[in-house]
This record gives sequence, C-alpha cells and structure tokens, in this order.
Amino acid sequence: MNVRIWMTALVASSVGLAALAHSGATGVMKERMDAMGEMGDEMKRLAPMMRGQTEYDPDVVRNAADTMIGHAGAQMTELFPEGSNGEPSEALDTIWEDWEEFTALAEALRTSAEGMKLAADNGLAGQGEMPGGGMMGSGQGMMGTGQTMMGAAPTQMMTTEMLAEMPVNAGFMAVTQTCSACHQKFRAEDN
Repeated sequence: MNVRIWMTALVASSVGLAALAHSGATGVMKERMDAMGEMGDEMKRLAPMMRGQTEYDPDVVRNAADTMIGHAGAQMTELFPEGSNGEPSEALDTIWEDWEEFTALAEALRTSAEGMKLAADNGLAGQGEMPGGGMMGSGQGMMGTGQTMMGAAPTQMMTTEMLAEMPVNAGFMAVTQTCSACHQKFRAEDN
C-alpha cells in the first residue's frame, strides 16, 4: 500500500473518532483517551509536513515529539491498570494478557519519538523516501533487508541513536508503525 495513503488513513482513523470515544469516560480511562487524542492530534499535524504538503518546520516536529515522549513508555502503561477496559474504552483484554508486548510497544514509541525529535534538524528526505528508495534504501525495510518494522519484535526496532542520524521521515515512520502495531493488537476495531 502506498505509504502516503497508509499514513493518512492511520492519522484520520486515530484522530477522527477520538472525540466520539471520549463520551462517558472518567478517571484513568479519560486520562489515557486524552493522551491518545493529543498524540493523534500531533500525528495529524505532522502528516502533511512529512508528505511535503506543508512547509517543514523542525520546531513543530520537536514539539510533537515531546508530546509523544510525554505519553509513551511508563507514562502510557500507568494509564492501563488491570480492569480499566470496558465501555467506552477501546482497550482489549489482550493488553493485560500480553503485558510484556504492550509495554515493549510503549517503550518503542518513546524510542521512535525521541529519534524523530533528534532528527528534526536533519529535515526530510525526498518525497517521504530515503535516498535510494524505500525508507532505508532499495529493498530494505526499517530494519534492513527482509525485515520490516511491523514484523520485528519491538525490542529489535531501531534505536533512538540510529533514527537521530537519519532524515526525520524515518522517525516519523517508526512512530506511525509502532502506533499501528499497538492498535492492531490491543485496540478494539471501530464499528
């Protein structure tokens, strides 16, 4: 699937229904829905910039990354105490059944957002691609030949330092893929 279409669809689905989902949420459930909404808003702000549709601004990237960093890792997992699912939450039981993977994805989000922040001054590579094609060069995914970020275990994802050396597109893609992987396994489908 075209990366631009995929990013647009991810951002639209994450942000568009957030306000509706917040109806009736209280306590920790509302806190996490608000945090997810803030991150979705930042992704919505960054997506057109990453596609070259709006002027690139490294300060906007750094601010968006700070929002994500502030809601990732332990800050995210603390908002998911056992038993905090059910209406209106979209959290699936698989979060607590596979807590190790959920926490790894929360940390991967922090790593990706930190890398994106550090790469902000590197600017964009081409029209959403690294030199040579693809996100890492011809025939390579985010992890190198034969491995995509989506297929790799969260602990095998790129490090903050690796992302910091690349054009900012790589960090943005790492964030979007981490969010997507988490949503696919741990978030209820919207009806």
